[in-house]
Amino acid sequence: MTALALPRSLRTRYTTDLALAALAPTSWGTTYVVTTTLLPAGRPLLAATLRALPAGLILLAVTRRLPRGEWWWKSIVLGMLNFGAFFPLIFFAAYRLPATSVSLLGLTNPMVATMAGLLILGQTLTPWQLAGFTIALGALVAGQTFNRTR
Repeated sequence: MTALALPRSLRTRYTTDLALAALAPTSWGTTYVVTTTLLPAGRPLLAATLRALPAGLILLAVTRRLPRGEWWWKSIVLGMLNFGAFFPLIFFAAYRLPATSVSLLGLTNPMVATMAGLLILGQTLTPWQLAGFTIALGALVAGQTFNRTR
């Protein structure tokens, strides 16, 4: 609502930023569908490679630089943690979890971010955040309860 009161240049930037912010969760949301419908079953390492390799090659082509100095070991550690462990585990879970469990687990992301802000950063919850947290938690509990009764 406040975007309407902004000057035209800021309104355009706000809309662009909002679209870019929506792009990340949207692309992550495609992981389950792509994994279960387009990739060969039971191959989490292949799926992780197909997901990470194109992005890495694009970044290398755009920057045209390799890491220097201490960034070599940092890059190796980050690569092993993200692409060597996290991606295969994501695809391993996607091959084995039902769609309802995956979508309900995705619902916990804003709740984890809210709790991290509360506990780590010392932020306080606004009434809107508290209401959203309560609704999301209620939906999560209801979804798990309904899922088990079927």
